[in-house]
Parts: sequence; structure tokens; C-alpha cells
Amino acid sequence: MGDAENTENRPDHLTHTFRSPLEGTTAPRPPAPPDCPYCDLPQDRYSTHYADHWVLLEPRILVPAHTLPPRRRWIITPDGAAMNLWDAEPLPGTLCRIPHRIACPCLPSEDHWRWVSALRQYNGQRAQRLFNLPDEGFTDTG
Repeated sequence: MGDAENTENRPDHLTHTFRSPLEGTTAPRPPAPPDCPYCDLPQDRYSTHYADHWVLLEPRILVPAHTLPPRRRWIITPDGAAMNLWDAEPLPGTLCRIPHRIACPCLPSEDHWRWVSALRQYNGQRAQRLFNLPDEGFTDTG
């Protein structure tokens, strides 16, 4: 009975403050666009169960959870929030989302999974096509 006064719910536990950035929940908050602040590619942004923290996930990609490294497996819960499975072993057949930070071409590579490296390379090509337009054929009328 002595600990009853310490069990009240707090909106954001201290552990959330430290664990949240480790999980990559550093996405820009709405109403800012859900673009990566490093490569400027548009992503899917989801709220998390950490108060006022958002995560960027690769758009339109669902993969079997066992093909992603632990702590990089994100699922969308029934309430529409993203949740990191952390070190939990997913059930067979579980599909999850990929955090953009492991596929961002402008951030250091976190691991050596061959298909994640291919996705990083693909995102690098996308970013180059979107933001590095060729100079030839354009004339300056100024």
C-alpha cells in the first residue's frame, strides 16, 4: 500500500523523453509537411504513443517483420499511431513499416542489410531527380 501515491499517470514519462529519439521519433510536427529534414523526400508521418512525437515511415512499403533488424520494426496500431516493436519477436506473418531514417540517403547507414542498402540507394536517386535538375536547356532571362 505504500506505493499507491506514486502510480498516477503522467502525460510523458521521463523514459519516453530519452527513448523517443533513440527510436527515431523526431519527425516534423503538423502542420509542417511530412518531408525528411535531411533529404526532403516526402514520407508518411505517424503519431506515436510518445506524447507529441512523430515518426517518418517509408511510404507504401510493408515488409515481413523478420526481414527488418530489431528496433526498426514499426506497426500501425488500431488507433492509427505507429509503434516500434523494439526487441519483441513478431508473430509469424506480421508485416511492418520501415522507418525512413534507415533508408535516408543523407544519413549514415545504420546496418548492413542488403535490401535496406538498395532502398537507400533508390531514395538517393529519387532525391537527386527531384532536386538536382539539369542546367542545360534553361536560359536565364534576368
